[in-house]
Amino acid sequence: MLSGIFGLRSRLVAKSLRSFAKIIKTCYGTRRMNTKAQTYHRFSVAPMMEWTDRHCRVLHRIFTKKSLLYTEMVVSKAIIRGLRGKLLGFNQQEHPVCLQIGGSEPDELAQAAKIAQEYGYDELNLNVGCPSKRVRSGAFGACLMLEPELVGDCLQAMREAVTIPVTIKHRIGVDGQNPRETLLPFVEYLAGRGTDTFIIHARKAILKGLTPKENRDIPPLDYPLVHAIKAEFPHLNIILNGGIHSLEQGRREMRDLDGIMLGRAAYRYPDILGQVDNMFFGDSHIVTPFEAFAAYRPYVVEQLAKKVPLHAMTKHMLGMFKGHKGASAFRRILGEQTVPRETGIEVYDRAMEAIEAEMGVGV
Repeated sequence: MLSGIFGLRSRLVAKSLRSFAKIIKTCYGTRRMNTKAQTYHRFSVAPMMEWTDRHCRVLHRIFTKKSLLYTEMVVSKAIIRGLRGKLLGFNQQEHPVCLQIGGSEPDELAQAAKIAQEYGYDELNLNVGCPSKRVRSGAFGACLMLEPELVGDCLQAMREAVTIPVTIKHRIGVDGQNPRETLLPFVEYLAGRGTDTFIIHARKAILKGLTPKENRDIPPLDYPLVHAIKAEFPHLNIILNGGIHSLEQGRREMRDLDGIMLGRAAYRYPDILGQVDNMFFGDSHIVTPFEAFAAYRPYVVEQLAKKVPLHAMTKHMLGMFKGHKGASAFRRILGEQTVPRETGIEVYDRAMEAIEAEMGVGV
């Protein structure tokens, strides 16, 4: 199977990169590997720009206590020079939480990693998968797959700066690359330099011709390639991302992998996260959207007192009652009536009353 997926050319490239990795080790010594696979890697919620902010993560954590949650991507330069409290601050109940960092300057990334560790993150992740033009113009994201040596330098610099795990999230290839020739040497080279956890989005990134939105759907998925990578490197932690629309599908695909990462489906319908601890971690309890709504309310009250707009919190909840009576009224109230900045907790409560009225029962 593997010889069919990985051709001769990929093995020659892998051999060349492996030789380079050995030279690096000779010059600099054997580098510390990341810690062994964490249990929370079995299920994670993907980093999503403008979606997985701190309010979203608190809601998701109410549904699942065991999963790994990710921040939105934060650029290394912003971490060093920006408003750190705003960019990096998070609620302690979010643990375990991973900060995804974008950048391509090893020294900058090392500095950003140190700062992030001081804020208490459980893990750091280097973004080598984002296909957006803005990210590409900054010479990071998916375009870095064309420069494995630079990626290795970046990851090594981050690892040496911190004591928490450092991982990578990437595509299976970019533009004209043939992933079945280039992915194996890419992974093998980085593993040779000390990276042991790879979150692989099972699509190519088409940097020329497709928008970021199109890049999430149009390039075909290649799950067998990700499974082949795990078979080739059983000692590495391989986590699958991309095109997973349900927990059942994720559990099927995870059969020989170390974990799966769910993105848009988890955000649009957060109630499915209430089943994650049961399906992936063996817990008996399933969190219902009614329980989550009630548990989130004290956080909403607390944030309103800090002048956080209600909409900033409720926009992450719109799909959590999909399939329940009153879901459309719930969505309409939270989507339309929370926009004025002065809106208070009464609108939050009104949304639940709409559900109760349709169902004819209380929570």
